[in-house]
Amino acid sequence: MKAKILLIYTGGTIGMVKDYETGALKAFDFDELVGNIPELNQLDCEIAGLSFEHPIDSSNMNPTYWSKVAGMISDNYNVYDGFVVLHGSDTMSYSASALSFMLENLSKPVIFTGSQLPIGDLRTDAKENLITSIQIAALKQKGKPVIQEVGLYFEYKLYRGNRTTKINAEHFEAFASLNYPPLVESGVHLNVNHSYLWKPAQKKKAFKVHQQMDSNVAVLKLFPGLNQQVLKSVLAIDGLRALILETYGAGNAPMDSWFLEELGRAVRQGLHIINVTQCSGGAVAMGHYETSEKLRELQLISGRDITTEAAVTKAMYLLGNGISNKLFKTIFETPLRGEML
Repeated sequence: MKAKILLIYTGGTIGMVKDYETGALKAFDFDELVGNIPELNQLDCEIAGLSFEHPIDSSNMNPTYWSKVAGMISDNYNVYDGFVVLHGSDTMSYSASALSFMLENLSKPVIFTGSQLPIGDLRTDAKENLITSIQIAALKQKGKPVIQEVGLYFEYKLYRGNRTTKINAEHFEAFASLNYPPLVESGVHLNVNHSYLWKPAQKKKAFKVHQQMDSNVAVLKLFPGLNQQVLKSVLAIDGLRALILETYGAGNAPMDSWFLEELGRAVRQGLHIINVTQCSGGAVAMGHYETSEKLRELQLISGRDITTEAAVTKAMYLLGNGISNKLFKTIFETPLRGEML
């Protein structure tokens, strides 16, 4: 029986065609998308498509749209064997991370992909990215999907979605997963790294979709010269519930008394402060150096090797699902979807 794959088009370069009179890019519909890639007819699967009524630039992506994508998957979950989400590359890592948390007990592939060049461009990367994403979504072994998680496919590699970061605005190799190996590598054959795949619980649990995300979250990147007024202003944002603090190296921060006092006061008042490294790779290890031991004593949450994108969306997910202040730190520091070690 042929695998049934649903394409969900949210917007982005992969679904754009150039208006040669104006030079502008404009979105076109699913039928035109398939028409521009006749190779799709050669795939051994049935392909259908859904699109946002008004496709968006991924710079406009937000939790409302994440909820919409999650709802599309939920509504069609029992009909299709896999899902491919076509998405602009700029915020794709955020969206892939968000959906990984929103789709609990996922046992089918949800593959995000896009392109750096429009699908009608002579040198486009869109065709390979889309064709291979569909092939990966259709992979089965002993009647079960090989991929049972949210992935991100770009330029010959499938990564765990919540492990990715966009690293280049111009190269076809736009994404990296510096703290976790690729799940699949595409060459002459599709080479699946089975040992790195997400393994669902032995006892199958019901698929559940969480569409509530609390966006009262902020990100603050430390830099030499950050002053008390700036820090105090960020911590005093009305309604702020969680702060992703991008620290140096393995989770290090200044030792200035005012800095530690401001963070300590915010934590005591109920703000969740999550310590993530601003380095592209590596992990936070609070207490390894004296400059991070103080943060550990203040009860900052260790993000370990999580990406900023995954930290932001995980915080939104936990807050949106009513996790109590008492349990937030413990649950955040626990891997939920393979987003951290």
